[in-house]
Amino acid sequence: MARRPDGNNRLDDAARAGWLYYVAGRTQDEIASTMGISRQSAQRLVSLAMAERLIKVRLDHPIAACLELGLRLKEKFDLWQVDIVPSDPGSSSTTVGIAEAGAAEIERWLKSVDPIILAIGTGRTLKAAIDQLPAMECPQHRIVSLTGNIGLDGSAAYYNVIFSMADAVKARHFPMPLPVLVSSPEERELLHNQALVKSALQLGSEANVAFVGVGELGQDAPLCEDGFLARDEMMQLMDEGAAGEICGWMFDRDGRMLSGSINERVASVPLPSRDSATVIGIAKGQRKQVALRAALTGRVINGLITDEATAQFLLAN
Repeated sequence: MARRPDGNNRLDDAARAGWLYYVAGRTQDEIASTMGISRQSAQRLVSLAMAERLIKVRLDHPIAACLELGLRLKEKFDLWQVDIVPSDPGSSSTTVGIAEAGAAEIERWLKSVDPIILAIGTGRTLKAAIDQLPAMECPQHRIVSLTGNIGLDGSAAYYNVIFSMADAVKARHFPMPLPVLVSSPEERELLHNQALVKSALQLGSEANVAFVGVGELGQDAPLCEDGFLARDEMMQLMDEGAAGEICGWMFDRDGRMLSGSINERVASVPLPSRDSATVIGIAKGQRKQVALRAALTGRVINGLITDEATAQFLLAN
């Protein structure tokens, strides 16, 4: 999908700044911090919202409803970062809207002058987001893959995004040279003791921000479609209480990681601490609802990019 013209992007930013100022009661300094811009830019955006007649009795822009949903989700699940995009009832795409929002949030982090470690998961939505990134020069940052880039047959995993990101963003990048799942806990321990893998594990634990997909479970789940799990294994996991997965890590409906199960064979980098890092899940749609609710309930993630319809479900359940 083509990126929106800069004028529309600026109007969206003006709408966001106007809502924060006139509805949420934020100061211009707070708006600047929230949006990652200077105070002068925040002041200009608020003025633009007035000049374009977006500010009336209510904010006359569809993003206003999204901002209100985001604020409620932030309060309900104690989130650090939320971005809600409008839903398109006529679209069957699972990535349109959230891929663009994900790209914008990734770009915002990469524009930081101070060095950061950015961790990235895998999947269709993240690949669509990375495809939206502009060319950037970010030599001060390091990017680490949370999941392996090797399939069960030894081929490169199609939806691993670390190499696509490296093409767009000139930053040091650290792939995880392992499959998502290994045959046993003993094999995982052996592989994790390799020097190259230790480097990725260490960087993942120190990440400032992570962007991850949230996987649903079932016989048509990505882990089955991509050949990582047999369908009978998937059904057994669901019988054991699994409700969703992130980077292969399985959790139940309360967001608790499964113990004594497939998680002992997951070779992925553990998610960085949600006490010190922003871990943003990017997903939308009915198929993702149970997994998203579980991930938010158990604070597997503390950031979210989704659409209106999914946000409404999460608030109602």
